[in-house]
Amino acid sequence: MKRCKSIMVQGTASNVGKSIVTAALCRIFAQEGLRVAPFKAQNMALNSYVTREGLEIGRAQAVQAEAAGIDPSAAMNPILLKPTTDSGSQVIFMGRPVGNFTAREYYAMKEKSIALIREAYETLADEFDLIVIEGAGSPAEINLMDQDIVNMRTAEMADAPVLLVADIDRGGVFASLIGTLALLPDSWRERVSGLIINKFRGDPTLLTPGLEQIEERTGKAVLGVLPWRSDLGIEEEDSVALDRKGSVVRNASGLTIGVVRLPRISNYTDFDPLEGVEGVEVLYVDHPSAIASCDAVILPGSKDTLGDLDYLKQSGLAGAIREFARRGGTVAGICGGFQMLGESVEDPDGVESRRVRVEGLSLLPFKTTLFPEKVTARVCADGVGGLSALSGYEIHMGRSVATRSCRSLFRITERNGETVDDEDGWINEEGNLWGSYLHGIFENPAFTRWFLAGLRKGSDAGGREGKDYRTRKEEAFDRLARLFRENIDLGAVRKMTGLERGKQCRL
Repeated sequence: MKRCKSIMVQGTASNVGKSIVTAALCRIFAQEGLRVAPFKAQNMALNSYVTREGLEIGRAQAVQAEAAGIDPSAAMNPILLKPTTDSGSQVIFMGRPVGNFTAREYYAMKEKSIALIREAYETLADEFDLIVIEGAGSPAEINLMDQDIVNMRTAEMADAPVLLVADIDRGGVFASLIGTLALLPDSWRERVSGLIINKFRGDPTLLTPGLEQIEERTGKAVLGVLPWRSDLGIEEEDSVALDRKGSVVRNASGLTIGVVRLPRISNYTDFDPLEGVEGVEVLYVDHPSAIASCDAVILPGSKDTLGDLDYLKQSGLAGAIREFARRGGTVAGICGGFQMLGESVEDPDGVESRRVRVEGLSLLPFKTTLFPEKVTARVCADGVGGLSALSGYEIHMGRSVATRSCRSLFRITERNGETVDDEDGWINEEGNLWGSYLHGIFENPAFTRWFLAGLRKGSDAGGREGKDYRTRKEEAFDRLARLFRENIDLGAVRKMTGLERGKQCRL
């Protein structure tokens, strides 16, 4: 009887590179002719994606599916946790929200969660040759081992060998690897079949004495050292990655687009397509003084729209944004950021918070009410300026209603494969204030050209984005695969999976 093969990528901590390593393996094995899929049993992230079926999953699994050359599906991330407070999250099972829960309440659902994970994994195992599984955080969190269902218990379920990844750029890489292995129970430690050191700067031969000691102390082989690369061009899911993005205006000769760094920012990968445009700098700003130096300001998505509106006012950012708009500056909003541009946001059912109503920035004439029913959809739309056949996706729990006449920004023509005729977003007569519920809109080259041309006052300089974002992503996946081939012992990795190069496991 056939059995799909698997391999799992775990880490010594969060943000050590598990998602990138998983994407690399998906790309490499797909290049070698295997039907390969990513899998993450439980993901905690505010960056998410909507599948063709209108189901919500972690953005990282969507990126990994792209690397493998396949459509993302809910089975690739059966449980998604979207933090709403420091102690609670919205829980999403197989792409649909089931409610907001504290950590203790969620842990009480453990058996249901495990059954869901197993069912999702088996669905993929019936279709693919190889599943590359990503863990979460560290498998050695000793206070949470009894509750951890995403690391070693998933590896046991899939009978997957484990690659353990550590980030040397943080410092303490030897202690983190040796310490992680030392804290694991014997059966889990035996499942670790190889180690990878990530983000090294400098001459890797200088690591040799340390690598030898790791192997001697742990009995585990170091399969390679990945160099630090700032130009990978692969989306990063963890909000920690925002710390590496700019916050100080430096782009004197080009355009500077300021994305407001909200405390509960979500789906900030919406703006990755702008980062690859020649002459454009994207900054994540959190101080009012930076607003006036920008050519445009964008309010991104938020998992706590009312709370983040309070933050804008208390920090002085709200006043700076209003003044920027008053002077003719371009201010845009996506999803939660779009809701903030209106006159008010109401939450009578406590969908996101205990606040019932918060005044908005009043830059566009509409009001928003949050409802428990969540809208998740892939859409096609036509837009202002004669734009047509644009693609994007919706993830929101609100409905916005105009308080006076205003032009819509988009007309949605298709939602989850069904023909519709719905308006989305608004734009003022001057064209410098606009907002929309649509994520992923900057992945459309025509919309990006329209946006940049408006900032350049209609000059043809708006078309300088060069290669479109999808092409840039494909090249980035290939570049990542080459980096792995050059620095990692892929023969050992293939041996771990039980697969020979280019040979499928289907019988």
